[in-house]
Amino acid sequence: MATAFAERDARGLEDTVEIVTGGTDPADAVHEEVVDAMDEVGIDLRDRVPQEITHAELQDCEYVVTMGCSADGVCPATWSGENRDWDLTDPHGKDRETVRDIRDEIEARVAALFDELRRR
Repeated sequence: MATAFAERDARGLEDTVEIVTGGTDPADAVHEEVVDAMDEVGIDLRDRVPQEITHAELQDCEYVVTMGCSADGVCPATWSGENRDWDLTDPHGKDRETVRDIRDEIEARVAALFDELRRR
């Protein structure tokens, strides 16, 4: 969800921000409850495939945002970027209203992050 919002709402930073996405233990597919919740806000995730993030992909990142897990086991010791753990509930298996709440929280946090980056 965060990647989809970031891609949609880059807020003029499309040329300066590269979005790299992945998980430490990705699912085989985007969960249907997430697909449905994102479809409600006009974002189609049906063709997305979760991917694993690698050490190499993180080495040059200035920011790593995790959704409720630590990046310590993924990031090399020399990685000097900033890690922000948003500590969100995993939407998998949650009811529609809970998934909507998680979606809305992610959307707000992505917007706030891009606002912060624009001020820099």
